[in-house]
Amino acid sequence: MKFTRTLLVAEIGINHNGDMALAEKMVRAAKEAGADAVKFQNYHTDEFLTDHTLTYTYRCQGREVTESQYAMFKRCELSVSDLARLRHCCDDHEIDFFSTPMGVEGVDELLSVGTSYLKNGSDCLGHLPLIRYMARSGVATILSTGMANEREIAEAVEAFRGAGGRELILLACTSAYPTPAEDAHLLRIPELARRFGCAAGFSDHTAGWEAAVASVCLGACMIEKHFTSDRGLPGPDQWFSSDPAEFAELVRRVRRTEVMLGRAELRPADAELRSREEFRLSCIAARDLPVGHVVTERDIAFHRPASGLPPSQAEAIKGRTLARALARGTMFSWQDLAA
Repeated sequence: MKFTRTLLVAEIGINHNGDMALAEKMVRAAKEAGADAVKFQNYHTDEFLTDHTLTYTYRCQGREVTESQYAMFKRCELSVSDLARLRHCCDDHEIDFFSTPMGVEGVDELLSVGTSYLKNGSDCLGHLPLIRYMARSGVATILSTGMANEREIAEAVEAFRGAGGRELILLACTSAYPTPAEDAHLLRIPELARRFGCAAGFSDHTAGWEAAVASVCLGACMIEKHFTSDRGLPGPDQWFSSDPAEFAELVRRVRRTEVMLGRAELRPADAELRSREEFRLSCIAARDLPVGHVVTERDIAFHRPASGLPPSQAEAIKGRTLARALARGTMFSWQDLAA
């Protein structure tokens, strides 16, 4: 899979709180901030959660909130019609749409409305039947590797490829919200690419933009970052998500970094071409030299600009006979030397 530049994904997830108007507002805000894609979560709560007594405690609007996990997820479910509406909204704003399903039914729903990618979350990396089902769809698939060891990642990759999957992206990820700087472990990005022979990116849960920029320097083909239109909204992920201003700054920093990374070709940069002639040196006559003189090392000096024979040719000039007289400071040329 080829990427001409890093794909920047605004992960809206469940920050829409089940409000489709808010979800569409977030799509527009992500586009305006410079995102290339938005990602949602689509699932059926009963597929993965049946115990209604399980609770989740999170920070929300400056206070600690504890609520039923079932109620929280149920509130944010997306129907097929919701997915279709969001897909059309993304098409209207020329931004890629995809989502993280939790089961095969969710995959089918995404395929029915059209999706740029399928995303398997870190919590489902061990759900090999789901990964195989994604592989058989033929859609490029993203596997997030949070909380996983190398064996678990290898099993997931083998399941994907064994089921015929071809286009695979592995995301380095730390499932801590927010992720402390010392736990980001960005060096996993090139290691995932090397170890598994595929594209690798970064699911960024750190605060700020620094880790995202550093990941680009390590070859990240994709960066996803939690996104909200307003951190003051209710919900479990709002407080650590990037708002439009922070995401836009991340985009600016990443794009500038990509420009500075440039190309790996070992040749002068375009901006150096004039400097190359102005700043480099030529072989010149160190003193007045008569015709018929045999050039010695002390007859050659090296001065700017570089429009004459370069210093690397000094050895070839030494021992040659002058075909004409040279005044001090004159650049040597091959025409000055007798055959």
